[in-house]
Amino acid sequence: METTGTYYVFDRANTPLRKQITTLPSLADSEILVRISYAALCGSDLHTYCGLRQEPCPTILGHEIVGTIATISPTHPGKDARGVPLKVGDLITWTVFSSDPNSKEYQTETPQKNSNIYKYGHRQITETDNFHGGLATHIILRKYTYIRILPSDFPQAIAATINCAIATSAGAIRLAGSLSGKTVHVAGIGLLGLTTIAMCKELGADVIIASDIDENRLTLAKEFGATHTVNNKLSDPSPLFSEHPVDRFIDMSGSPQAMENGVDSLTLYGRAVFVGAVFKQPKIGISAEQVIRKMLTIQGLHNYNYADFDFAVDFILAHVKKYPFASLIEQDFPLDEANEAFHFALQKKPIRTGIYIPKAQ
Repeated sequence: METTGTYYVFDRANTPLRKQITTLPSLADSEILVRISYAALCGSDLHTYCGLRQEPCPTILGHEIVGTIATISPTHPGKDARGVPLKVGDLITWTVFSSDPNSKEYQTETPQKNSNIYKYGHRQITETDNFHGGLATHIILRKYTYIRILPSDFPQAIAATINCAIATSAGAIRLAGSLSGKTVHVAGIGLLGLTTIAMCKELGADVIIASDIDENRLTLAKEFGATHTVNNKLSDPSPLFSEHPVDRFIDMSGSPQAMENGVDSLTLYGRAVFVGAVFKQPKIGISAEQVIRKMLTIQGLHNYNYADFDFAVDFILAHVKKYPFASLIEQDFPLDEANEAFHFALQKKPIRTGIYIPKAQ
């Protein structure tokens, strides 16, 4: 039985992560010790590393994580969210947060916005609270974490992205409403955008327009089900939107211009879902008259709820081989090369960079 673990500490922006080896804490009520096998670097991790986002420091970055159960607290209910018994050695995925349902502010539709929330990969390291991020050999899942068991042979690089990008895409799809026979415009073709396009296709969207400024990513969008692509740097999308009036606009880019153009592209009763603008940026301009006359709905999404997470798990289990998800993790590094992984991600700008944790780490 392992008694020590390793994590990599982020102290401040643009500073190398430092290695820390320490004793694994004892489990508290209903906690589970997981041995991490793979983590992916999300865009928010890169933004924090560069100083575009602020996190309480020192911290352990990484929240797109997958791993196997090492120890289960005797007081844990012993089952995953679907009621399947948990056992040591199970490969599991889990929500990026633990949300106490007994809190006064708790709402079942938005458990991720509870005031009493524990968010993995976004917490300060203290003497009594560590092993809560992905750049580590272990993580402790707190009470009320929503867990799903995965097949033992499921590709772990893809599994690591379920509890952030794929689940967030599922939340955006929920807010977008009915997609069958609709024209959908997805802006921002990263992992979120690509996953959203695939979900739109499977849910019966008739026309799926992908927009970005990177031609390589637009090519990828076609592989995930986009019927049309628009390079916002090279062409005016107006003729395409005139030919295909947009029913649903989903922004994964966070670009003010993309969001303004996306809302402008909507037709009568259109819906817009904003997801990508998660760091400080200029305000956007939207015509209130057009919102009123077209009877538009505009909604924001931050993270996801439990139904979204379940949809994400079920979706990826069913379609992992249908779409080229495996190609999106362009390179991975061992945990001891976490700094090199960040440098690669920032310089090459891949869809995802992975970090694997050797068992002997």
